[in-house]
Amino acid sequence: MRTLLETIVVAFSMFSAIPMPPVDWNERNMRFSLCAFPLVGAVIGLGEWGCAEICRRLAFPPVLAGAILTAIPVVLTGGIHLDGFADTSDALSAHTSPERGLDIMKDPHIGAFGVIRLIVLMLLNFGLWSAAPLQPGLWVTMFVFSRSLSGLAVASFPMAKNTGLAHTFATEAARGRARTILSVMTAVLALALAAQGWIGVTMLAAAVGVFFYYNSLARRRFGGITGDLAGWFLVVCETAMLAACVIVPMLLSAI
Repeated sequence: MRTLLETIVVAFSMFSAIPMPPVDWNERNMRFSLCAFPLVGAVIGLGEWGCAEICRRLAFPPVLAGAILTAIPVVLTGGIHLDGFADTSDALSAHTSPERGLDIMKDPHIGAFGVIRLIVLMLLNFGLWSAAPLQPGLWVTMFVFSRSLSGLAVASFPMAKNTGLAHTFATEAARGRARTILSVMTAVLALALAAQGWIGVTMLAAAVGVFFYYNSLARRRFGGITGDLAGWFLVVCETAMLAACVIVPMLLSAI
């Protein structure tokens, strides 16, 4: 039980800005931290739901509610995934060799293309959240499912280099066990999305499409995944799922 609790604390310490009690990070409690990663998504989804309810009860205008809901994931994660998105955007915009692309991602400075794409991403999310219907079940499942897919990718896809992602697993056997746990978790969450109607099915299709594109892009452009690419995937996946959540009801109502 102690190892389980420490694993959850490590996952929240690594992937969120939520204060956690101090624990010593070691091989034992880091080995399956990715399996606890989806719990961070559950907290974010519940935070979105709670803030949306407050905005609704106080009759906030959609623009203000959209701004608040856009900010929630950034505040709760500290922007760690947006940092990866910006670094990856710079590397993708360079159209260079895999080795040079990895060097660009390691550069602590953000480039012009990273800034431009980050602004576009946030504007798109702001617009989507401003128009999003209150769908608590879909929202929570979305943030949990995206992180389950992200963890599964780390446990399954080749690594571009011997990075911190690779060090998450002490042995190949541990990676295999994590892959099994995350595969089962992902399958259950996929069924939960599909059970919520056509909107959920469309969100599932959007997430799976981004997942396979991520695999192809990482292999083709960088020879595997990195922490920055994992962050890029997460924000792109969630944006695609949110777009499906907002646009599908509009299309259904127009038919």
